[in-house]
Amino acid sequence: MTDLDAARRIADAVLYEGYLLYPYRAGAVKNRMRWQFGVYVPPGFTATEEASAAQTECLVEGGETVHLRSRFLHVQARTSECAEPYDEAAEREIDAVWPLAGLLEGERVREVRVPGGRTTADGITRTWQPLDVRLRASAERLPGPYGVIRLRVRLENAGAWTGEERTEALRHSLVAAHTMIGVTGGAFVSLADPPEWARPAAEGCENLSTWPVVIEDDLVLSSPIILEDRPRIAPESPGDLFDATEIDEILSLRTLALTDEEKRAARATDPRAAEIIDRVDAMPPELLERLHGAIRSPGPRRGWDAGRDEVPVFTTEKPWWDPGADASVDPETDRITVAGREVGRGSKVRLRPAGRADAQDMFVAGRIATVEAVLFDVDGSQHLAVTVDDDPGTDLRRAQGRFWYFAPDDVEPL
Repeated sequence: MTDLDAARRIADAVLYEGYLLYPYRAGAVKNRMRWQFGVYVPPGFTATEEASAAQTECLVEGGETVHLRSRFLHVQARTSECAEPYDEAAEREIDAVWPLAGLLEGERVREVRVPGGRTTADGITRTWQPLDVRLRASAERLPGPYGVIRLRVRLENAGAWTGEERTEALRHSLVAAHTMIGVTGGAFVSLADPPEWARPAAEGCENLSTWPVVIEDDLVLSSPIILEDRPRIAPESPGDLFDATEIDEILSLRTLALTDEEKRAARATDPRAAEIIDRVDAMPPELLERLHGAIRSPGPRRGWDAGRDEVPVFTTEKPWWDPGADASVDPETDRITVAGREVGRGSKVRLRPAGRADAQDMFVAGRIATVEAVLFDVDGSQHLAVTVDDDPGTDLRRAQGRFWYFAPDDVEPL
């Protein structure tokens, strides 16, 4: 059986993305409109355009058994005599296992009713509504010599509730829903970067309100948040902060800066918020220092800026490049030929971003830059790390190893 837990840490990040944002208080404006990702409302709720189902289509080569695990948050209303009403959430999971041969013969359906309930403890009452969930799966073998199979999975909210208030609709919805799909004896084909022979089949897959990414060869995570294939949680991250678009270091420092009164309000808002406050308060200096970042690959994408895109940056505590890793390259002394001229560290270039350059690059187009390093990625592609000469923050960027990255075609040697 495929180990679905291999995707759990990534799936947990999806499950709690936006659950409660800094400063982790119910009264904060950003926490008044909650749960924006993977919300599948009852079909009878029409006040918004939110979907009631998600459809995943992915490609698999071979295989014997398909294991599905759909996960979501179940909203529960919390009331107390000494605090304002507030909605929390509990995790739910639904599993289904079917032979791939059976799915090729026709659709299989699993229907599950999650019962409602009510508990009272320590003066706090929690109430949750029943949910009706339907999981469908089918498969078809595509024509051609490769024998690839298109697997279709639908996760549906089959509840009969009707109403007009979104707050109440959320209590009858699947929230932050996603599905892990494993196959024994087979392998999934990437839809983001399929081999050429599979490109027409990949383009024919119809994914609605979700997107499948490969976690392992035999495991896919279909998520309402688009991820890249084989995503990983940075080992430096000590725990979830409910905002994967932010840097752990920044959020941790902001949380440390909260006043005692603000921390008390956050702890009283939600047990998970209290866990974040306690974890950050107890974080030793050496662990906080680790959050400053690391680089694990010398292959940044074209036009990528470490500071702008809020990803881990080069640490200044030790060399960001390990000479012992590959003695055949040295970013500080390597030189390449650009437009017939040799370019390396210290060379002056004019930035001419083109092709796949992003919108931010328009701000540096035509400006003079200094090459800081020549890098090669695992595919042998060349990249230039540069600093912009008239940027007042250049000295700080250089000291911290924060560079702009461009392909050789994006620069004009001077």
